[in-house]
Amino acid sequence: MAKYYVNNTAQSNGDHEVHEDGCYWLTLVVSKKDLGFHTNCKSAVTEAKKTYNKSNGCIHCSKECHTS
Repeated sequence: MAKYYVNNTAQSNGDHEVHEDGCYWLTLVVSKKDLGFHTNCKSAVTEAKKTYNKSNGCIHCSKECHTS
């Protein structure tokens, strides 16, 4: 299981990216919400969508949950 976070700041397209703990891009996030531990990014994105309906997996650390 890994710990996941969602970026509180939306990208220009409105997406809030979900990152796995340890992702390089997470280190650049100014404000994030702790999503807790998840067995995969799919459940982490589902959790993030409870706060931000337009949530998406990071293309680098959660590629299987990233949508274009």
